[in-house]
Amino acid sequence: MELLLGIDAGTTSIKAGLFTSDGKCLAVARYEYQLDTPQPDRAELNPEIYWQACCAAVNQAIQSAAIQPHQIIALSVSSQGETIITLDKFGKPIYPALIWLDNRAVKEAEKLAGLFADDVYLTSGIPEVIPTWSACKILWIKENEPRVFSQAAKYLLVQDYLIYRLTGQFVTNASVACTSMLYDIVHDKWWQPVLAEIGISEEQLPQIIPSGALVGEVSKEAAQQLNLSLSTKVIAGGMDQCVGAIGAGNIQPGTISETTGAALVIQATIPAPDLDKSRVIPVYSHSIPKRYLFAPVCPTAGMAYKWFRDTFGQSEITLAQAQQVDPFELLNQLAQEAPAGCDGLVMLPHLMGAFSPIPNPAARGTFFGFTLHHQRSHFARAVLEGVAFLLKQNLERIEQSGIAISEIRSTGGGARSALWNQIKANVCGLPIITLENEETALLGNAILAGVASNVFSSVQAGVDAMVKTKAKIQPNQDQEKYIQPYQIYRDVDETLRPVFIRSYKS
Repeated sequence: MELLLGIDAGTTSIKAGLFTSDGKCLAVARYEYQLDTPQPDRAELNPEIYWQACCAAVNQAIQSAAIQPHQIIALSVSSQGETIITLDKFGKPIYPALIWLDNRAVKEAEKLAGLFADDVYLTSGIPEVIPTWSACKILWIKENEPRVFSQAAKYLLVQDYLIYRLTGQFVTNASVACTSMLYDIVHDKWWQPVLAEIGISEEQLPQIIPSGALVGEVSKEAAQQLNLSLSTKVIAGGMDQCVGAIGAGNIQPGTISETTGAALVIQATIPAPDLDKSRVIPVYSHSIPKRYLFAPVCPTAGMAYKWFRDTFGQSEITLAQAQQVDPFELLNQLAQEAPAGCDGLVMLPHLMGAFSPIPNPAARGTFFGFTLHHQRSHFARAVLEGVAFLLKQNLERIEQSGIAISEIRSTGGGARSALWNQIKANVCGLPIITLENEETALLGNAILAGVASNVFSSVQAGVDAMVKTKAKIQPNQDQEKYIQPYQIYRDVDETLRPVFIRSYKS
């Protein structure tokens, strides 16, 4: 039996999934890690942790599935975007990975915005120059860590780093490089004026190959650490959200999917990068060559719920360990005790700034409207509703660009929550479609691995074979109860926007 392996490096964990060619998931393993946040605007990680987590997740998946390494004929890797890893001439990390959430490069973003603001959207698909983008982070290293900058031989994204550890090759693709602000999505090449301004060369960046392309086979060292065969093929999948769109069956123009993982990302497949004349909706290069995605990003969605669990859900964590269940299941039960609309309590889930639909790195998380009446259950539900409001706010912006939305394919860890799915359906007034394999980045990677290893003749054939719908959740009688809370959410968000900026600058 030939098996396909997907590896996805997220913000707070790496996952590995084993699949048969008909879409059956044999095992999924996750290895979590904690980001270092030495200051409120900083988020870092030792790059070696990514590799250790990858090895642990792959080995656990193989053990759980009880299969032999030679059965895995190909693997594909995807990751978060923007996070930058700096290597020296020996291929060793010389600085912590600057996570995409990291907002330290404010001055550098302002400098690059002054030079490239008029060109950045049409060239890179990025609506606004903010500290998130890799170009800003590299410029920060240049301005603040000159020793590191002088020793830097390669700048890699997380997918690129894992592929380097797997094969020894320095490669990337449009799908993951598109949000670096180093890449020209129209001409499929590095954006030379930005590179020149930062002071780096193409030689310090990985080679660009097509998304879903075969890189090579697993190296001897990697095969030993991952318990893989030396004949296992390695494929560059792309950004997790783009690969996840494939795993959701979102490969044709007009399809809408959303991923509620650590972040909230909406994906709408489009045929060209210039459909949004307002230039506010982020455009990604799809993991299918010559296609694109509208991809509004909201930094903290599932991560906001994780923060609530870790900060206020210790009783659920303890009980879950005793009952051997997921603590999020217990938190969902708690949230269900509160009514729709949370009796006036509204939450802004901007725990690490805001991207879409209005970029604001200064934005912060906010609970608004609580009284002595409100209980812990209200606050738990308010997090779920706040993310749903953010989803609706972004969908409205997509519709304004001329994209019709009739349903939403919901993916990621958040799709496991029946309560959250129902809240989203009610808030957005649209049916929510869930999938048999909600870990769509892993499934999308498996499909790309299957295409590159000739298991499938095309991505469409892989989708037809492996992507299966599970349920369709329709809006119910609570839909009208969210009309006023959503408007309050919009009002609070708009009112606090300048307050956040003033507070951030002070």
